[in-house]
Amino acid sequence: MIQEKLINDTKEAFKTAFQSEPEHIFLSPGRINIIGEHVDYSDGFVLPAAIDKYICFAVEKVDSETCTFFAKDFNDSFSFNINEKQSPVVQTWVNYLLGVFNAIQEEGKTIGGLRIAFSSTIPMGSGLSSSAALECGFAFILNQIFNLDFSKKEISLIGQKSEHTFVGVKCGIMDQFASVFGKDGKVIMLDCHSLDHQYFNADLEGYSLVLFDSCVKHTHLTSGYNDRRRDVDNGKKALWERFPHITRFRDFSFDMLDQVREEIGEISYKRCLYLLKEIKRVEQAAQALSENNAVRLGELLTETHSGLSKEFEVSCDELDFLVEQTLKEDGVLGARIMGGGFGGCSINLIKEDFVDKVINTISENYQAEFNIQMKIYQVKISEGTKEYTTNEFSI
Repeated sequence: MIQEKLINDTKEAFKTAFQSEPEHIFLSPGRINIIGEHVDYSDGFVLPAAIDKYICFAVEKVDSETCTFFAKDFNDSFSFNINEKQSPVVQTWVNYLLGVFNAIQEEGKTIGGLRIAFSSTIPMGSGLSSSAALECGFAFILNQIFNLDFSKKEISLIGQKSEHTFVGVKCGIMDQFASVFGKDGKVIMLDCHSLDHQYFNADLEGYSLVLFDSCVKHTHLTSGYNDRRRDVDNGKKALWERFPHITRFRDFSFDMLDQVREEIGEISYKRCLYLLKEIKRVEQAAQALSENNAVRLGELLTETHSGLSKEFEVSCDELDFLVEQTLKEDGVLGARIMGGGFGGCSINLIKEDFVDKVINTISENYQAEFNIQMKIYQVKISEGTKEYTTNEFSI
């Protein structure tokens, strides 16, 4: 069992690093987003879920003014004084953790000494939010061990603040929220405007969610993202000037958007059109899940890819190829690019009996077309960040 191996390996890493036994084991998951891309900054809905790939933390509380981390996967350590004001350092992985500590310190909370070893089965750089799992896992640990009384929502916001302030990434809240609030077999419909949320059953019995990692990340991700934000803001400005009684972007109608089309130009029009359609697709996907309608869910995934590729224009040749080829295969209900764009993974809904054949065919076709060996991640929807007892999985 992969989870058991991760826990045992992390416990062993802790014992090697600190010559003692950990007192606590925590698991913090990565996430997928079923549908709802680029809508988190436009008052929209998203439909994420925690997955069965984790960062495992082995933890010991110590009578010390020092907090020490050992990152097994980097074979790297870092220590800091808990009574001092923290600032970003050279090691990027450390900043996710220091940012969490700083955010909690600013709340006036008292934190003691710790020893922590951690390791992960979340593939880095694949769009499965290993960073949110790291931030929220550490915040959860501090909250639990030192009785800080933060709510799950506050833990999510602490993780987001860490990324904004110490890492310099102005991310939305979806990744952190999914990592903390995840439930086994459930997707979360999150209102990015109010942070209200509800759960929907993700009963995908007979079907699998499979991620195809293109293993590419084009350099214009950041600039392209900023360009899209500017295009959307241009459209929003005209819409609110014309219809000032509307309070949320998602409440604009397609007819209202058509009325400002000439004013904002075709590019901003396409961007806003995609967003309004995608927000509605999230609601339709939640309905499809509640009705166990996998066929409809697959159709919506494919519609989203078309929108991301043609209207929002954040796809790339590699991802378009993966999606187009996958949709030709028997047993595939839907496929789309997942995440910000310009590389990363596609998410594919496939009948279980066809998964192996689809993987083999697409792997061969992708290798032949781009000379790249794609990676495959089969994922299941899982529980959010939680503590495990150290004797639950004995070595």
